[in-house]
Parts: sequence; structure tokens; C-alpha cells
Amino acid sequence: MTKGCITATKYFLFLFNLLFFIFGALIMGFGLWVLLDNQSFIAVLQESSTTLQVASYILISVGSLSMAMGFLGCIGAIYEIRCLLGLYFTCLLLILIAQVTAGVLIYFQRESLKHEMSNIIKGMLVNYTGQNRTTEHTWDYIQRTMMCCGWTGPGNWSENVQIQNSSIPLYSCSCRNITLPGTDIAETGLCEHLSAELPVYQTGCIHSAESWLWQNSGVIVGICVGVAVIELLGMLLSMCLCRSVVQEDYSKVPKY
Repeated sequence: MTKGCITATKYFLFLFNLLFFIFGALIMGFGLWVLLDNQSFIAVLQESSTTLQVASYILISVGSLSMAMGFLGCIGAIYEIRCLLGLYFTCLLLILIAQVTAGVLIYFQRESLKHEMSNIIKGMLVNYTGQNRTTEHTWDYIQRTMMCCGWTGPGNWSENVQIQNSSIPLYSCSCRNITLPGTDIAETGLCEHLSAELPVYQTGCIHSAESWLWQNSGVIVGICVGVAVIELLGMLLSMCLCRSVVQEDYSKVPKY
């Protein structure tokens, strides 16, 4: 490999590791969002699902590791240190294998995950009181913004304990169909209805969520493929640079 090619490979690898560092920061940020967010669909699942909490910690760990790898990769590329380049290649290979394994497991376990999610949300609907609970207010926000009602449909609310024990007909206020005429619309809690027909959306939130995933599936797959290609490119560049380094010169490494 000529000196010009080595220099080009070195700086391409440096830029790649800079991108990898940024991707790591984004992954860690997403993990923190899953762990701390209280205004999205995630918050509804988080309180009852230990799996989601574990997944958020895994994302934070992977993001932190990716940032550390990006930093070490930058140092190894600029100063041509073979041991760092070899360690970087090995870690990147392990991460790629872990990502593929996780994707395969999620694909083949998707029905059981969907079943677990359904049980969590249906259990929350049964015990819904409309009080100041994060999960309940988050679910109200989801129903309003996604224009849906219940998990599979508005019939899920008929299993609610408070609705069953009430002497007056009640429905979820956040299910209120804003296109229908009627009284002022409340954002949370349970509302009384006087008409024979419930003034609510007829679509379950599972259908709205599946529709959103289907509409954005191309973007999701594109991101996953893009990350895998970038990782493979980084492995190739690090291996090429590692093979081109005949003798390491540690005098170039800054000493503090």
C-alpha cells in the first residue's frame, strides 16, 4: 500500500470513527429517552415491563461503548497503533454480531412481545382511574394524538373497574371524537355520555401503531442497513490500516 493510500485510509477511518462516536451518542440518548420519557407510548409500557427497562440500560451501555470505541479508533487511526486498531476491529465485529442476533430474536419473538405489550396495556385500562399517574396521562395523550380508543378498540374500556361500578354511563375522555358534536372535550379522566352511541374513535391504538410502523418501515430498515454498512466499512478500513503498519512509532502519541 503506497503512502498516499495509507494516509487516505487513515483519515477516512478517523472520519468514520467520528461518525461512530456521534452514532454512539445518539444510541445512548435514545436509551436515556426510553428510561426517562413520560410523554410517549414508551412510558405506558415502562412502568409494567421490566424488559423495556433492561433494554434501555442495554442501549445506554451500547451507546457508551460505541463512543469509547469511536474515541479509541480515532487515536488508533491517527497515530497508527496496531493494538488499538485490532481491538477496535474485534469490538466492532462483536457489536455487529450482537446487533444481528438481537434483530433475529426480535423478529422471531415478535408475537410474544406483542402479546406481552397487549397484556400490559389492557391491564392498565382495567385499573385506569384518571388520577395523576404518568402512565394514565401518557395513554390519554396517545389516544388524543393518534385519534384512537383502547388497545384493540373502544370495547377494551368496558372492562374498566370504575366504568363497571359506576351508576352513570362513562367513557374515556381522551377517546372523544373531536369531529362529532357535543360538549366540551376533557383531556384526561372519565366523562359522562348521554347519547346512545359513544362519541369516541372506533379505531384501536394497536392499529394506529401498526400503521405508523408500516408507513415508516422503509426509514427504519434503511437506518439499520446504513448502520451495518458503516460498521463493515469501519472494519475494512481498520484491517487495511492495521496490515499497512509495519512498525509502530509511539513517539507520535502525545504524552500528558
